[in-house]
Amino acid sequence: MSTLSIDRHDLALLDALQRSGDATNALLGEAVHLSASQVGRRLQRLQEAGLITGYTALLDPAALGLDVIAFAHVVLERHGGVRTEAFEEGVAALPEVLECFSVSGNADYVLRIVAPDLAAFSELMMKRVLRLPGIANIKTDIVLGKVKQTHVLPLEHIARPSRPRRGVRYTAG
Repeated sequence: MSTLSIDRHDLALLDALQRSGDATNALLGEAVHLSASQVGRRLQRLQEAGLITGYTALLDPAALGLDVIAFAHVVLERHGGVRTEAFEEGVAALPEVLECFSVSGNADYVLRIVAPDLAAFSELMMKRVLRLPGIANIKTDIVLGKVKQTHVLPLEHIARPSRPRRGVRYTAG
């Protein structure tokens, strides 16, 4: 990966875009003190470099009747090979699994799952998740309340790096 140089305008643009992904280039330009055409060129460069991977609308699960959020900690019988691939493919096919992370520690994977209610969650777990190949054990935590949830990534470390970063270099400007 080649190194991309970004400046304070790029950082401000990335921050503004994270907070309001549907903003026009003109609105983003007002927020970061650039013209709409400059914003457009910078966005294209940031997309081509892979810093911006896509655009989406954030939906409220509870407003859509998805009242149960759970985290499932999955331990596999064996690691690697066909069993791991089959498990990962099976998880990818479940729309209720919003995220799946391969992790270190007591579990092999952590899944973030949504369901309309506990009965639907139970059915999902018993009839679909537990039938995925290679599972030895699953422990689940049901979310009781949301303390913090954000999609906004911190960007301050780019302008004030404690060590050289791969891929992105800050240039004052």
